[in-house]
Amino acid sequence: MSPPKAAPKTVPDRVAIKRVLISVSDKTGLVERAKKLAALGADLVSTGGTSKALKEAGLAVRDVSDLTGFPEMMDGRVKTLHPKVHGGLLYRRDLATHTKDATDHGIEAIDLVWINLYPFEATVQAGAGFDDCIENIDIGGPAMLRAASKNADFVAVCTDGADVDAAIAEMEQGGVSLKTRRRLAAKTYARTAAYDAAISEWYWKQLEEDAGDWRAFGGKLQQTLRYGENPH
Repeated sequence: MSPPKAAPKTVPDRVAIKRVLISVSDKTGLVERAKKLAALGADLVSTGGTSKALKEAGLAVRDVSDLTGFPEMMDGRVKTLHPKVHGGLLYRRDLATHTKDATDHGIEAIDLVWINLYPFEATVQAGAGFDDCIENIDIGGPAMLRAASKNADFVAVCTDGADVDAAIAEMEQGGVSLKTRRRLAAKTYARTAAYDAAISEWYWKQLEEDAGDWRAFGGKLQQTLRYGENPH
């Protein structure tokens, strides 16, 4: 199968954020940042415990199940894996065919996602058993992050509070800039790659076998060295 070819694109420099989807495991700063997003005119959509925390803080929040028309199920394993979520993230706002599909199927644009992933690495480090580690492998989160990143020309993607703060600062100036959207997308792909690398390495260790032909490595930058500097 031949790879798809891109249609000519009209990309806005700044994107106004009208709808935000939030799904976070680490809820540090959640309410404060969500209040700022709402004050700037963004409608909030959220999942499970995140939605509960926002509602308890008095914020108007739409459950993702109301957006999709489909309930969360299977102990939360399936909640955002739905065309009304991924369509809202992936459709190109500049293509008439995409906007027609969105209109025909009741798909609403999602302009920003704020997602931090299930704490798989921390669960492993805590010495949890096999089944608990498996349950802390996030599926919907990485899928949404990757979808939003692919469509960074029209969508902003945030993986932590600092990303949200950067987006809010630009929203106060009229919208999130293209440079910031693409920078956040690059960061997001690194984050999801590191997450998958951690899962793969853990899985090989459970098998007590040497890793197969494919290996993945990832991590977070701890220090930027100066030219000629050797930490050893």
